[in-house]
Amino acid sequence: MFYHDKCFDGACSASLFTRFYRECVSAEATFGYHGLVHRAGALFNEGEFTGDENVIVDFKYSASPRITWWFDHHLSAFLTPQDQEHFKACQRDPDCSNRKFFDPTYTSCTSFLAHIGATRFGFNTAPVADLIHWANIVDGALYESPDAAVEMAAPAMKLTLVVESAQDPEFIPKLIPLLTEMPLEEVLKQPFVATLLPPLLERHKHSLELIRSRAEERDGTIFFDITDHPLEGFNKFIPYYLYPNATYSIGLSKSSFRTKVAVGSNPWTKADPAKMVNLAQVCERYGGGGHARVGAISFPPDQEERARAAATEIVTELRAKNPL
Repeated sequence: MFYHDKCFDGACSASLFTRFYRECVSAEATFGYHGLVHRAGALFNEGEFTGDENVIVDFKYSASPRITWWFDHHLSAFLTPQDQEHFKACQRDPDCSNRKFFDPTYTSCTSFLAHIGATRFGFNTAPVADLIHWANIVDGALYESPDAAVEMAAPAMKLTLVVESAQDPEFIPKLIPLLTEMPLEEVLKQPFVATLLPPLLERHKHSLELIRSRAEERDGTIFFDITDHPLEGFNKFIPYYLYPNATYSIGLSKSSFRTKVAVGSNPWTKADPAKMVNLAQVCERYGGGGHARVGAISFPPDQEERARAAATEIVTELRAKNPL
């Protein structure tokens, strides 16, 4: 099972597929989990597709004949036109089209997978309704306010913080099966999860103050550069918590494996959606992607200046297209 790593929806999708497969395909199946991250260069290692079944959820398409199941909901699901043509050919084959699914209208990959499982295979999603609900909220940024997104009172929000910050490669694979076996509040209480939370909440406070000190808002767009403070992740709603009237934000950050340009839009903006820029298309010009309202571009960690140049261009573009 290959899933979008350091992503709540990615982990939920992997957990939901596990339960679906055991209930609807094979109760005897055993799973291994491998996280995938968006980075410069090749995203897949063909040599890792070693299962009797190889599954990708919440991540880009692979044309490898070893991939037997695929679910995704990102607008930028295909790395190349050839990959997209390969998927279209798959949809003309009854067996292939019943194993590989794509629909960018779904808020989360978890909800998309749940729909396909229920309507195509008779999968009972009622016991995991809460997980599907929170995957939609987290991946669709459907929080009632910036305060709810940044202050993280709900168990799902705390789990999202842990998932996005995980450094141990064994942590998320250990977490995945639990997400569809117990309530999220109980998952949060598991010792291997609970011990990680206090220092992460402290780091969250630090990143909030760091972004507060660096961010500037002009013409509806926020920009901040925190590359001199390497972080493996930060709460993407902090900019709108600080500047609630802004429309867009661009954050330049650095981690151990990439320099990242995060491009987002304010989920609570009063702007007319028809006047807003499609951020997936903007990111695709630089080799990145995402959704219409949020995207990202990954550069190698030693190409900070290329990333900074791209961020500067995007900031200029979005400030010139302020929809308010």
